[in-house]
Amino acid sequence: MPLGLHWPELIILVGVALLIFGPKRLPEMGSAMGKTIKEFQRSMREVTGGEKTEVPAIPPATPEPTAAVTPELPAPSATVAASETKAE
Repeated sequence: MPLGLHWPELIILVGVALLIFGPKRLPEMGSAMGKTIKEFQRSMREVTGGEKTEVPAIPPATPEPTAAVTPELPAPSATVAASETKAE
C-alpha cells in the first residue's frame, strides 16, 4: 500500500475527505491531482534527458595473457625457526 496505509486507514481518510470537501468537489480534486502527477512525471523526464535511453552494454572482458608468475615468499627468519623448535 502507498505510504504504509492499509484498507481501514484508507477508508477513514476517504471518509474524512468526503466530509470536508463534499461529494461534488472530491472527484474534481482527484482529477486535478492526477493531472499534476502526470505533468510532474513528464517534466522530470525532460530534465533527466528525454525518454528512456538505453544504457550501452558493457562488452565482456577479454582475459589478458599473463605469464605464470609465482610470488616469492620471504625466507623464514632465524627467530621464527628457533621458536618453532622450542615449542615442540
